[in-house]
Amino acid sequence: MPLVNMKELLLKANEENYAVGAFNVANMEMVRGAIKAAEDLNSPIIIQVAEGRLEYSPLDLIGPMMIEAAKASKVDVSVNFDHGLTLKNIKRALEIGFTSVMIDGSKLPLEENINLTKNVIEEAKKYNACVEAEVGRVGGSEDDSNVVSILYTDVNDAKKFIKETDVDILAVAIGNAHGVYSGEPKLNFEVLESINRTIEIPLVLHGGTGITKEDFRKCAKTGIKKINIATATFNSVDRYVKEFYKNNDDTNYFKLNLAQVRGTYENVYKHIKIFGSENKA
Repeated sequence: MPLVNMKELLLKANEENYAVGAFNVANMEMVRGAIKAAEDLNSPIIIQVAEGRLEYSPLDLIGPMMIEAAKASKVDVSVNFDHGLTLKNIKRALEIGFTSVMIDGSKLPLEENINLTKNVIEEAKKYNACVEAEVGRVGGSEDDSNVVSILYTDVNDAKKFIKETDVDILAVAIGNAHGVYSGEPKLNFEVLESINRTIEIPLVLHGGTGITKEDFRKCAKTGIKKINIATATFNSVDRYVKEFYKNNDDTNYFKLNLAQVRGTYENVYKHIKIFGSENKA
């Protein structure tokens, strides 16, 4: 299957009423595990790396790996630059071949967010790539640094933003948060339903770790077509590696490699089943 534009995946998801998982990866093992899970379930998938994680996964190293893995996949794969913060790194991701980029101007005043997003869209057009942006503010922290509070997406702000930018995909804040929730997540479905009635482009849910199966499925039926999963996969890899060392006296690097692949695979496989994208590739 070809490396595909993310908008293409999400428009199909919108037509058939399911969501596509967007899974953050940090190394070769995670790339392999994520795509293998998608192939085994015949599901489209989005793999992504966030700008806040480039200290650990340099873009010029992991980016080409993600692109080549997507091209070799048996299912449709989109490669996304998640939570882009600087035009420099967004441009580099596009040069490498990412089929979509996110510009995160959610902490800026609305007009500044609009202007920044328009600049990114102009750049992305040169590469036939699509752009995701965010209105409102998802809580928590994408890179374990400064934790921010949730600011629900205002439907009128979202309408204005889309009208002035013509952005392809919009991330919304409905009570979701990055990282591990301190209590049970409480999504505001009234806010989501209002946005979904008003906004025609695909919507994105960030901060998926810890949300219940029922809420995921309700989101997928209420306009959310891309669901981001990062922390849950990193935690799954960590757990599998710890169990590997605990349960095996005969250890070597290559067995450790497989433990990381398996930890990624299991979490991605589980979430694909929940999101309803199985057999949709």
